[in-house]
Amino acid sequence: MRTGVFVGSFDPFTVGHDSIVTRALGLFDRLVIGVVGDQVHKPNMQPAEQRMQAIKELYANEPRIEVKPYYGLAVDFAKAEGAQYIVKGVRSVKDFEYEREQADINRHISGIDTVLLFAEPQYSSVSSSLVRELQHFGRDVSEFLPKK
Repeated sequence: MRTGVFVGSFDPFTVGHDSIVTRALGLFDRLVIGVVGDQVHKPNMQPAEQRMQAIKELYANEPRIEVKPYYGLAVDFAKAEGAQYIVKGVRSVKDFEYEREQADINRHISGIDTVLLFAEPQYSSVSSSLVRELQHFGRDVSEFLPKK
C-alpha cells in the first residue's frame, strides 16, 4: 500500500491545501494529513483538535484519508504511519528552495522521499497566513476555504 503524509499547521486549511490533497489521492492508496499539534506556538493559532475536526469533516466521505495530530519531525511521523512519502505543496521558487532542502535532509536521515506538487496557478498566492490576516481585518475569506 502506497502511503503519503501531508503535514502542516493548516491554520486554516485552504483551497490550496485541498487542491494538493485531491491531487495526491491520485498517487497514493492512503493519505494521512498530519496536523501540527498544540506544541507549536503561533499567534492566535486555533487548537489542533479544532483544525483537525474541520479537515475530517471536509473528507468525511473519503476512506483513504486519515487526519491525525503530529509532534516533532515530519519524517518521524511518516515512519510511524508507515508512509513512504511526504507530500508538500509548492507555490513559488522560494517555497521550492525551502522544500528541496528539507527533502534532501529528510531523505538523508530517514530514507523517506518527498513528492512536491506545484500549486495550481489560481492558488499560487493563497496561504494560511494571508487568510488569517484577511480574517483579522474582518474580510470575507470564504473563497479561500474549501467547500464541504
